[in-house]
Amino acid sequence: MTPKPAFASIPEGHLFFGAQTVVFITLDTLRYDAAVEAWTAGALPNLARMISGWEQRHTPASFTYAAHHAFFSGFLPTPMSPGPHPRLFAAGFAGSESTTDETFAFEQATLPEAFTARGYRTICIGGTGFFNPSNELGTVLPSLFGESHWDSTLGVTDPSSAQNQMALAAELLNADATPTFLFMNMSAIHQPNWFYAGSEPAADSLASHTAALVAIDTALPPLLESLNRRGQAAGVICSDHGTAYGEDGHVGHRHAHPVVWDVPYAEFESNGDAQL
Repeated sequence: MTPKPAFASIPEGHLFFGAQTVVFITLDTLRYDAAVEAWTAGALPNLARMISGWEQRHTPASFTYAAHHAFFSGFLPTPMSPGPHPRLFAAGFAGSESTTDETFAFEQATLPEAFTARGYRTICIGGTGFFNPSNELGTVLPSLFGESHWDSTLGVTDPSSAQNQMALAAELLNADATPTFLFMNMSAIHQPNWFYAGSEPAADSLASHTAALVAIDTALPPLLESLNRRGQAAGVICSDHGTAYGEDGHVGHRHAHPVVWDVPYAEFESNGDAQL
């Protein structure tokens, strides 16, 4: 018999309400312009089974560690129009102007801890270095979850990281029918990404960045099949920050250039039908 999650404090009609599987995927380092280019070219057919397109938003931070701390407490990328904007979910604190009756508000400090308290299995599949448990800093974010997974085959240096991450996600979801919150930090787009475009000599570029996003899309089917099998699913897919490839002299991220701050964002839901 499938265990029933406790939906207390999740408003009826909320994206997460009643979902057997809640999924939060961060496409680490993905720029908004690259995401739109690939979408417009029809290069993301599997993502198109989940979402209707990309919304342009502003990230709360310019690098992975800070952005994910913000995300997990409810500070997702912010819509471009003037706010305040009601938040999808939020850790409770006095004086919040963006927490409304439609917000999933919780007393825990972070979303994974909130789902754990409500009877969900919580899984972290790491990718970039801040999820690598070989150092203490790399244990901070994964420690918020009941289960965490990382090895070098899931990391930035493995050209098959996206396939490996999706295969692991499918395996974990198929093994247990418990209501689950699944978080995935997809590593492929983060540098080095030159090998997705076959660049010679080895050099990352906006073209290889976009090719890495296409590789993630190609790897999606095992996850989609698992979500269909499990029934009602919902979640968020977004970038944590972008990165620069020489724009105005900037390379990389952790600075305030628009290519870093502007990120793609989307929400999805499915009733376990053929759409996914």
